[in-house]
Amino acid sequence: MSETASGNSGKIAIRVAIGAVLVIALIIAIRLSTRKEIDIRAAKVGYGDLVSALSTNGKVEPIQNFQAHAGEAGSVQAVYVRAGQKVDAGTLLLRMSTAAAEARVETARSAIAQARAAQFDITNGGSTDERIGMSGDLTRARLQVAQSQKDLAALQALQAKGAASANEVAAAQARLASNQSSLDSLQQRSTGRYSSTDKQRVNAQLSDSQASLNAAQQSLAQSVVRAPFAGTVYSLPVKAYDFVGSGEELVQVADLSKMQVRAYFDEPEIGRLKLNDSVLIKWDAKPGLSWHGHIVRTPTTVITYGTRNVGECLIAVDDATGDLLPNTNVSVSVTTQSIFHVLSLPREALRTTGSGENYVFLVEHNQLVKRVVKIGSVNLMAVQIISGINPNDLVALASTSSSIDLSEGLRVRVVQQ
Repeated sequence: MSETASGNSGKIAIRVAIGAVLVIALIIAIRLSTRKEIDIRAAKVGYGDLVSALSTNGKVEPIQNFQAHAGEAGSVQAVYVRAGQKVDAGTLLLRMSTAAAEARVETARSAIAQARAAQFDITNGGSTDERIGMSGDLTRARLQVAQSQKDLAALQALQAKGAASANEVAAAQARLASNQSSLDSLQQRSTGRYSSTDKQRVNAQLSDSQASLNAAQQSLAQSVVRAPFAGTVYSLPVKAYDFVGSGEELVQVADLSKMQVRAYFDEPEIGRLKLNDSVLIKWDAKPGLSWHGHIVRTPTTVITYGTRNVGECLIAVDDATGDLLPNTNVSVSVTTQSIFHVLSLPREALRTTGSGENYVFLVEHNQLVKRVVKIGSVNLMAVQIISGINPNDLVALASTSSSIDLSEGLRVRVVQQ
């Protein structure tokens, strides 16, 4: 009797346990079926163009620029053009006062003439008057030597006959030696009057005078300013009778149809730049216009620009027509990559695990399903999908409430697509 009661108790316990499990499962099912759906934003996977770009600032400058400066302090004698005027090559732009430059030219020419005269005198043994005087001195010295020789010979003949003393002969010999010494000295002076040092000094004076003349002539030539090529006078800070200091700007001329932009990119972005990358240029002063260009020189070094470490890049403007002015500050956008008609989705939909695995949340029957994806190129707005999802798949972007994170299995309602 006791064994029967024990068996019935075991069966009852099993039935109670099964009932409890069923109740719990029913509660979970009810909760799942009645749980509130989270509002989210979502987007469909589709095909599109993926364009990557880098943006920065830059300054416009002419590719060919002529800038004239005052070679020395002086007054502007005349100005023949106006700012904004188009000029041909050789057009007279302005003229500086030339009085000081002309005076220096004449002074240098006079110094050259004097140096050449001194050089001629050294080469020919002195000036004309000096050569005439030297010739007369040599003639007299030679006559004196000849006369001394005759006197000595006569005295020696008389000495042989006992008609002249030894002292008289010795005196005649001394006079001959003195006259011969004077002749030798004059002959040496006539052939070696100037030393090599004298010649070097005169040659140096001639070189200095020629250099002074060249400088004066160059200064004189710079006083007349002409356009070296056809272009536009875009800077003219002076007017007639203005006094300008040495080195001050007088005029600038450039071909405004040939412009470039000197742009500065942050150091981490330099590696993405390539020659001939296309560039879009905008100027805030003309918001309705834009210009196009291409990179002609990538950064060759990193420099400090304000508080930034940047690389300097040159961009040729392809469609400049004179409306993009020199020295203006512009914004540039360089297209570093263009991929057309690729499967892509908004970058906001892409998520990454701590191990580097990329995934998205698909929206299936109002529930989030995690799907691992393989990605390709990425820009600021979109990411290329290589595999893992299909066109027209609906992927979750984010909850409309910042306090709720998306997770697999979460029930959702798409309110923005």
